[in-house]
Amino acid sequence: MFDFDAPANLLENKNILVTGASDGIGKCCATTFAKHGANVILLGRSLEKLESVYDEIEAINPGKVIIQPVDFSSMQENEYQGLTKSLTENFNCLDGLILNAGILGLRAPIEFYPSDVWQETINVNVNSAFHLLKASLPLLKLSKDARVLFISSSVGRKGRAHWGAYGVSKFAIEGLMQTLADELEKTSDIRVNSLNPGSTKTTMRQTAFPAEDPDTLPTPKSLMPVYLYMLSKQAEAIHGQAIDAKEFDPGKYLPSSQ
Repeated sequence: MFDFDAPANLLENKNILVTGASDGIGKCCATTFAKHGANVILLGRSLEKLESVYDEIEAINPGKVIIQPVDFSSMQENEYQGLTKSLTENFNCLDGLILNAGILGLRAPIEFYPSDVWQETINVNVNSAFHLLKASLPLLKLSKDARVLFISSSVGRKGRAHWGAYGVSKFAIEGLMQTLADELEKTSDIRVNSLNPGSTKTTMRQTAFPAEDPDTLPTPKSLMPVYLYMLSKQAEAIHGQAIDAKEFDPGKYLPSSQ
């Protein structure tokens, strides 16, 4: 596993928004970024869980966290615009956007996949990323070193039977990342990449693989060196890359001229 000795002030005064921040990898990102000095804006479905994360961060690094419960399955474009309007009133820029929110949907063949579950999964996993990006880009462009990180999956890079809307949504995320990265490459300093965390000890993983022993899996905390590196100055040349956290080697993703 990749190791990165991140200084305590690595993200000092950086403003980073994390979706799906109430549990699992998103929660670990939130607490880790705050410990390294970031102001974190946390979006998630469960107010109770978000409040728990808020309390944890406040106890360690007071004044570094804002929480906002959201339901991406039904959120409308004007609500995304209202969210970013609020961010604009509170922050001079956005330095990081971690698009981590996602639901599993159902593991079922396409032939029998329920249309309502399909729509909900696509709304949460893809449409929320599009709308949030569209509304946040003006704030990201105000940063001198902004990063956008789409959280992907191996089933979004090679199709696998019965992964249905979840797998398709992750393919869409990869396409959205590549499209945005190409659009911004010569017009902006925003760096855009996707990251596949791999099998990790989370509630979603346990739901997808109920027979698996979760104690044999890496924890979200073990992934944090990769996330921190991708937000660091060292990663400023990595752009438009589909990254695998479990086999992360920065040199693999740097331009050949580096």
